[in-house]
Amino acid sequence: MEKKGTRDYYGQTLLELGKQNPKIVALDADLSASTKTCLFAKQFPERFFDCGVAEADMIGTAAGLSLCGFIPFVSTFAVFGTGRCYDQIRQSVCISRTNVKIVVTHGGITVGEDGATHQMLEDIALMTSLPNMRVIVPADAHQTSAVIKFIANEDGPFYVRLSRDKFPVIYGEETTFRLPFAEVLREGKDVVIYATGLMVHQALSCAEILSKSGIEAEVVNVASIKPLEKETIVSSAKKCKIALTLEEHSIINGLGAQISSLLSEEFPIPIKILGIEDRFGISGKPDELLKFFGLDAETISSKVKDFIDKRKG
Repeated sequence: MEKKGTRDYYGQTLLELGKQNPKIVALDADLSASTKTCLFAKQFPERFFDCGVAEADMIGTAAGLSLCGFIPFVSTFAVFGTGRCYDQIRQSVCISRTNVKIVVTHGGITVGEDGATHQMLEDIALMTSLPNMRVIVPADAHQTSAVIKFIANEDGPFYVRLSRDKFPVIYGEETTFRLPFAEVLREGKDVVIYATGLMVHQALSCAEILSKSGIEAEVVNVASIKPLEKETIVSSAKKCKIALTLEEHSIINGLGAQISSLLSEEFPIPIKILGIEDRFGISGKPDELLKFFGLDAETISSKVKDFIDKRKG
Protein backbone atom coordinates (compact mmCIF):
# COMPACT_ATOMS: atom_id res chain seq x y z
CA MET A 1 0.00 0.00 0.00
CA GLU A 2 1.09 3.56 -0.66
CA LYS A 3 2.66 5.24 2.37
CA LYS A 4 2.46 8.95 3.17
CA GLY A 5 3.53 11.07 6.12
CA THR A 6 0.94 12.74 8.34
CA ARG A 7 3.38 15.54 9.18
CA ASP A 8 4.01 16.18 5.48
CA TYR A 9 0.30 16.61 4.85
CA TYR A 10 0.01 18.83 7.90
CA GLY A 11 2.63 21.18 6.50
CA GLN A 12 1.03 21.27 3.07
CA THR A 13 -2.46 21.85 4.46
CA LEU A 14 -1.30 24.60 6.82
CA LEU A 15 0.29 26.38 3.88
CA GLU A 16 -2.93 26.05 1.88
CA LEU A 17 -4.98 27.46 4.75
CA GLY A 18 -2.50 30.29 5.21
CA LYS A 19 -3.13 31.41 1.66
CA GLN A 20 -6.87 31.50 2.32
CA ASN A 21 -6.91 33.11 5.76
CA PRO A 22 -4.48 35.88 6.79
CA LYS A 23 -5.44 35.37 10.43
CA ILE A 24 -3.68 32.00 10.56
CA VAL A 25 -0.21 32.14 12.14
CA ALA A 26 2.28 29.37 12.94
CA LEU A 27 4.63 28.94 15.88
CA ASP A 28 7.41 26.38 16.25
CA ALA A 29 10.13 25.49 18.74
CA ASP A 30 13.22 25.24 16.52
CA LEU A 31 11.91 22.12 14.76
CA SER A 32 10.06 23.52 11.75
CA ALA A 33 11.99 21.38 9.26
CA SER A 34 10.78 18.27 11.10
CA THR A 35 7.22 19.40 11.86
CA LYS A 36 6.91 20.77 8.29
CA THR A 37 5.77 24.21 9.42
CA CYS A 38 8.80 25.33 7.43
CA LEU A 39 6.55 25.34 4.35
CA PHE A 40 4.34 27.98 5.98
CA ALA A 41 7.38 29.90 7.24
CA LYS A 42 8.90 30.17 3.77
CA GLN A 43 5.69 31.56 2.25
CA PHE A 44 4.61 33.74 5.18
CA PRO A 45 7.70 34.74 7.20
CA GLU A 46 5.85 37.64 8.82
CA ARG A 47 3.24 35.20 10.21
CA PHE A 48 5.69 32.58 11.43
CA PHE A 49 7.34 32.69 14.86
CA ASP A 50 10.25 30.43 15.76
CA CYS A 51 10.23 30.55 19.54
CA GLY A 52 13.37 28.47 19.95
CA VAL A 53 13.72 25.82 22.63
CA ALA A 54 11.20 27.63 24.81
CA GLU A 55 7.98 25.67 24.52
CA ALA A 56 6.34 27.30 27.54
CA ASP A 57 6.88 30.74 26.03
CA MET A 58 5.55 29.44 22.70
CA ILE A 59 2.25 28.38 24.27
CA GLY A 60 1.88 31.69 26.09
CA THR A 61 2.64 33.62 22.91
CA ALA A 62 0.08 31.57 20.98
CA ALA A 63 -2.56 32.28 23.62
CA GLY A 64 -1.82 35.99 23.36
CA LEU A 65 -2.04 35.93 19.57
CA SER A 66 -5.40 34.17 19.75
CA LEU A 67 -6.73 36.90 22.05
CA CYS A 68 -5.72 39.41 19.37
CA GLY A 69 -7.90 37.64 16.82
CA PHE A 70 -5.33 35.36 15.20
CA ILE A 71 -5.61 31.57 14.75
CA PRO A 72 -2.31 30.14 16.01
CA PHE A 73 -1.08 26.68 15.05
CA VAL A 74 1.61 25.56 17.49
CA SER A 75 3.98 22.72 16.57
CA THR A 76 6.91 20.76 17.96
CA PHE A 77 7.54 17.12 18.87
CA ALA A 78 4.86 15.48 21.03
CA VAL A 79 7.24 14.96 23.93
CA PHE A 80 8.08 18.68 24.06
CA GLY A 81 4.65 20.01 23.11
CA THR A 82 2.96 18.46 26.14
CA GLY A 83 5.60 17.51 28.70
CA ARG A 84 7.51 20.78 28.79
CA CYS A 85 4.54 23.10 28.79
CA TYR A 86 1.65 21.30 30.48
CA ASP A 87 1.19 24.14 32.95
CA GLN A 88 0.96 26.76 30.19
CA ILE A 89 -1.50 24.64 28.20
CA ARG A 90 -3.63 24.22 31.29
CA GLN A 91 -3.55 27.85 32.41
CA SER A 92 -3.29 29.89 29.21
CA VAL A 93 -5.12 27.66 26.74
CA CYS A 94 -7.65 25.39 28.44
CA ILE A 95 -8.87 27.47 31.38
CA SER A 96 -9.20 30.51 29.13
CA ARG A 97 -10.47 28.44 26.16
CA THR A 98 -8.16 30.34 23.83
CA ASN A 99 -8.26 29.48 20.15
CA VAL A 100 -4.94 27.62 20.08
CA LYS A 101 -4.34 24.59 17.84
CA ILE A 102 -1.54 22.38 19.16
CA VAL A 103 -0.42 20.07 16.35
CA VAL A 104 2.50 17.87 17.36
CA THR A 105 4.57 15.39 15.36
CA HIS A 106 6.81 12.47 16.37
CA GLY A 107 4.25 10.83 18.66
CA GLY A 108 4.64 7.24 19.87
CA ILE A 109 7.33 4.59 19.52
CA THR A 110 7.63 4.92 15.74
CA VAL A 111 9.79 7.97 16.35
CA GLY A 112 12.34 5.16 16.12
CA GLU A 113 16.04 5.45 16.77
CA ASP A 114 15.73 8.63 18.90
CA GLY A 115 14.65 6.33 21.71
CA ALA A 116 12.84 6.76 25.01
CA THR A 117 13.59 10.46 25.48
CA HIS A 118 11.70 11.34 22.30
CA GLN A 119 9.07 8.58 22.15
CA MET A 120 6.11 10.29 23.82
CA LEU A 121 3.71 7.68 25.21
CA GLU A 122 1.84 9.77 27.77
CA ASP A 123 0.62 12.79 25.79
CA ILE A 124 -2.91 11.58 25.14
CA ALA A 125 -3.31 10.88 28.86
CA LEU A 126 -2.17 14.42 29.66
CA MET A 127 -4.32 16.17 27.05
CA THR A 128 -7.54 14.20 27.59
CA SER A 129 -7.41 15.07 31.29
CA LEU A 130 -7.71 18.79 30.54
CA PRO A 131 -11.21 20.34 30.42
CA ASN A 132 -12.00 22.13 27.13
CA MET A 133 -9.26 20.27 25.21
CA ARG A 134 -10.25 18.13 22.22
CA VAL A 135 -7.86 15.34 21.26
CA ILE A 136 -7.54 13.95 17.72
CA VAL A 137 -5.25 11.28 16.25
CA PRO A 138 -5.76 10.95 12.47
CA ALA A 139 -5.51 7.52 10.83
CA ASP A 140 -3.51 8.61 7.78
CA ALA A 141 -2.21 11.54 5.73
CA HIS A 142 -5.49 12.40 4.01
CA GLN A 143 -7.44 12.34 7.26
CA THR A 144 -4.76 14.58 8.73
CA SER A 145 -5.42 17.15 6.02
CA ALA A 146 -9.16 16.97 6.70
CA VAL A 147 -8.58 17.37 10.45
CA ILE A 148 -6.39 20.47 10.02
CA LYS A 149 -8.99 22.10 7.76
CA PHE A 150 -11.70 21.28 10.29
CA ILE A 151 -9.99 22.64 13.40
CA ALA A 152 -8.97 25.85 11.61
CA ASN A 153 -12.67 26.73 11.47
CA GLU A 154 -13.59 25.57 14.96
CA ASP A 155 -13.12 27.82 17.96
CA GLY A 156 -11.17 26.74 21.03
CA PRO A 157 -8.30 24.42 21.96
CA PHE A 158 -7.32 21.32 19.99
CA TYR A 159 -4.55 18.77 20.37
CA VAL A 160 -3.66 16.81 17.22
CA ARG A 161 -1.08 14.03 17.40
CA LEU A 162 0.89 13.11 14.26
CA SER A 163 3.75 10.72 13.51
CA ARG A 164 7.31 10.85 12.27
CA ASP A 165 7.13 7.75 10.09
CA LYS A 166 5.11 7.33 6.92
CA PHE A 167 2.38 4.71 6.94
CA PRO A 168 -0.29 3.33 4.58
CA VAL A 169 -3.07 5.50 3.19
CA ILE A 170 -6.60 4.47 4.15
CA TYR A 171 -8.75 7.43 3.10
CA GLY A 172 -9.10 9.23 -0.22
CA GLU A 173 -8.03 12.81 -0.90
CA GLU A 174 -11.61 14.11 -0.67
CA THR A 175 -12.29 12.74 2.82
CA THR A 176 -13.84 15.10 5.36
CA PHE A 177 -13.82 15.23 9.13
CA ARG A 178 -16.39 15.81 11.84
CA LEU A 179 -16.33 15.89 15.62
CA PRO A 180 -16.72 13.56 17.35
CA PHE A 181 -15.38 10.94 14.95
CA ALA A 182 -15.54 7.14 14.96
CA GLU A 183 -16.07 5.18 11.77
CA VAL A 184 -16.50 1.50 10.99
CA LEU A 185 -13.92 0.67 8.29
CA ARG A 186 -14.55 -3.07 8.24
CA GLU A 187 -17.71 -4.90 9.24
CA GLY A 188 -17.44 -7.91 11.55
CA LYS A 189 -19.40 -9.92 14.09
CA ASP A 190 -16.98 -11.81 16.36
CA VAL A 191 -14.86 -9.04 17.88
CA VAL A 192 -14.57 -5.28 17.47
CA ILE A 193 -11.16 -3.62 17.31
CA TYR A 194 -11.11 0.07 18.19
CA ALA A 195 -7.93 1.70 16.90
CA THR A 196 -6.44 5.15 16.54
CA GLY A 197 -3.63 6.70 14.49
CA LEU A 198 -1.29 4.37 12.63
CA MET A 199 -2.76 1.43 14.58
CA VAL A 200 -5.84 1.65 12.36
CA HIS A 201 -3.81 0.17 9.53
CA GLN A 202 -2.49 -2.55 11.83
CA ALA A 203 -6.07 -3.31 12.89
CA LEU A 204 -7.19 -3.71 9.28
CA SER A 205 -4.25 -6.02 8.53
CA CYS A 206 -5.01 -7.98 11.69
CA ALA A 207 -8.64 -8.39 10.61
CA GLU A 208 -7.50 -9.90 7.31
CA ILE A 209 -5.35 -12.42 9.17
CA LEU A 210 -8.16 -13.30 11.56
CA SER A 211 -10.58 -13.79 8.68
CA LYS A 212 -8.46 -16.67 7.41
CA SER A 213 -9.08 -18.38 10.76
CA GLY A 214 -12.82 -17.83 10.56
CA ILE A 215 -12.89 -14.83 12.90
CA GLU A 216 -14.60 -11.76 11.50
CA ALA A 217 -13.33 -8.62 13.20
CA GLU A 218 -15.02 -5.25 13.00
CA VAL A 219 -12.51 -2.37 12.78
CA VAL A 220 -13.41 1.10 14.04
CA ASN A 221 -11.22 4.15 13.47
CA VAL A 222 -11.55 6.26 16.64
CA ALA A 223 -9.88 9.43 15.40
CA SER A 224 -11.30 11.67 18.12
CA ILE A 225 -10.32 10.32 21.51
CA LYS A 226 -11.94 13.27 23.21
CA PRO A 227 -14.81 13.65 22.63
CA LEU A 228 -15.69 10.06 21.81
CA GLU A 229 -18.31 9.33 19.16
CA LYS A 230 -20.42 7.23 21.49
CA GLU A 231 -23.12 5.96 19.12
CA THR A 232 -20.76 4.15 16.74
CA ILE A 233 -18.58 2.77 19.53
CA VAL A 234 -21.51 1.38 21.51
CA SER A 235 -23.24 0.01 18.41
CA SER A 236 -20.18 -2.05 17.46
CA ALA A 237 -19.86 -3.29 21.04
CA LYS A 238 -23.47 -4.46 21.04
CA LYS A 239 -22.96 -6.30 17.75
CA CYS A 240 -19.69 -8.08 18.62
CA LYS A 241 -19.91 -8.35 22.44
CA ILE A 242 -16.13 -8.53 22.84
CA ALA A 243 -13.61 -5.78 22.13
CA LEU A 244 -9.97 -4.79 21.87
CA THR A 245 -8.36 -1.37 21.68
CA LEU A 246 -5.13 -0.54 19.83
CA GLU A 247 -2.97 2.51 20.39
CA GLU A 248 0.64 3.62 20.01
CA HIS A 249 0.51 5.02 23.53
CA SER A 250 0.65 3.85 27.11
CA ILE A 251 -2.20 1.53 28.04
CA ILE A 252 -2.71 3.84 31.04
CA ASN A 253 -5.24 6.62 30.38
CA GLY A 254 -5.21 6.50 26.59
CA LEU A 255 -7.73 5.29 24.01
CA GLY A 256 -8.32 2.01 25.86
CA ALA A 257 -9.15 3.77 29.09
CA GLN A 258 -11.60 6.11 27.34
CA ILE A 259 -13.36 3.24 25.54
CA SER A 260 -13.47 1.09 28.69
CA SER A 261 -14.98 3.92 30.70
CA LEU A 262 -17.66 4.52 28.09
CA LEU A 263 -18.61 0.87 27.65
CA SER A 264 -18.62 0.17 31.40
CA GLU A 265 -21.55 2.59 31.60
CA GLU A 266 -23.29 2.03 28.27
CA PHE A 267 -22.77 -1.67 27.44
CA PRO A 268 -20.30 -3.64 29.61
CA ILE A 269 -18.41 -6.31 27.65
CA PRO A 270 -15.01 -8.03 27.93
CA ILE A 271 -12.35 -5.64 26.62
CA LYS A 272 -8.59 -5.96 26.22
CA ILE A 273 -6.36 -2.88 25.96
CA LEU A 274 -3.32 -3.23 23.68
CA GLY A 275 -0.62 -0.58 23.63
CA ILE A 276 2.61 0.08 25.45
CA GLU A 277 2.81 -1.45 28.92
CA ASP A 278 3.77 0.73 31.88
CA ARG A 279 7.25 1.57 30.60
CA PHE A 280 9.28 3.89 28.40
CA GLY A 281 10.29 3.20 24.81
CA ILE A 282 13.64 2.07 23.40
CA SER A 283 15.69 2.85 20.32
CA GLY A 284 15.07 0.88 17.14
CA LYS A 285 13.53 1.01 13.69
CA PRO A 286 9.78 1.71 13.65
CA ASP A 287 8.70 -1.70 12.31
CA GLU A 288 11.04 -3.47 14.73
CA LEU A 289 9.63 -1.51 17.64
CA LEU A 290 6.03 -2.28 16.71
CA LYS A 291 6.91 -5.97 16.72
CA PHE A 292 8.93 -5.69 19.94
CA PHE A 293 5.97 -4.12 21.73
CA GLY A 294 3.49 -6.57 20.22
CA LEU A 295 1.75 -4.02 18.04
CA ASP A 296 2.31 -5.63 14.63
CA ALA A 297 -0.63 -7.28 12.87
CA GLU A 298 0.60 -10.87 13.40
CA THR A 299 1.08 -10.47 17.14
CA ILE A 300 -2.19 -8.57 17.55
CA SER A 301 -4.11 -11.32 15.75
CA SER A 302 -2.59 -13.92 18.07
CA LYS A 303 -3.63 -11.88 21.10
CA VAL A 304 -7.14 -11.51 19.72
CA LYS A 305 -7.45 -15.29 19.32
CA ASP A 306 -6.17 -15.88 22.86
CA PHE A 307 -8.62 -13.34 24.25
CA ILE A 308 -11.56 -14.92 22.44
CA ASP A 309 -10.51 -18.40 23.60
CA LYS A 310 -10.21 -17.19 27.20
CA ARG A 311 -13.71 -15.75 27.02
CA LYS A 312 -15.11 -19.01 25.65
CA GLY A 313 -13.28 -20.97 28.35
